[in-house]
Amino acid sequence: MIRRLLTVTITIMAAMLMTTTTAASADSSVATFAGGCFWCMESPFEKLDGVGEVISGYTGGHKKDPTYQEVSADTTGHLESVQLHFDPEKISYEELLEVFWRQIDPTDDGGQFVDRGSPYLTAIFYHDEEQKRLAEASKAALEKSGRFDKLIVTPVIAATVFYPAEDYHQDYYKTNPLRYKYYRWGSGRDKFLESVWPEKK
Repeated sequence: MIRRLLTVTITIMAAMLMTTTTAASADSSVATFAGGCFWCMESPFEKLDGVGEVISGYTGGHKKDPTYQEVSADTTGHLESVQLHFDPEKISYEELLEVFWRQIDPTDDGGQFVDRGSPYLTAIFYHDEEQKRLAEASKAALEKSGRFDKLIVTPVIAATVFYPAEDYHQDYYKTNPLRYKYYRWGSGRDKFLESVWPEKK
């Protein structure tokens, strides 16, 4: 009798937890971007109102549960990426795309800044047809703007399984601020972005 009551109680609690989780998910959307080193892609999105968790990870490849060493060795097909959860009532996907373009060199087909190789290529991974439409429209608008004098090569790709990176990569700019600042300064990213986007962000 006690075991039966315990089983019923656990079942009810599990159902309540699933309902709560589903409700929370319904209030948020997911966006995934690859912009080279994921350390440099977390901060610009985390500071935005309406954006919740930003996770560094790997996606786009064929290897299940890849490690940083495997991805950086270019044996998995994965790109360093960030996946973020956002509230579309507070910030739109179009606004996220605008922030994304301002963090990268979309004309580089060999990596990003000091980081070379396919793991550091850029990409927009769409999660539904609306994100695909918006991403392609945003890319077309950027090309038409004349902001860059070379072809924009950042692809718009259907999202696949996203694998969170190791814990020590998460929020690296917070946990290792000095190393992060030294790396970012030496990478050439900020110098490039300042030359392309000299106006106030």
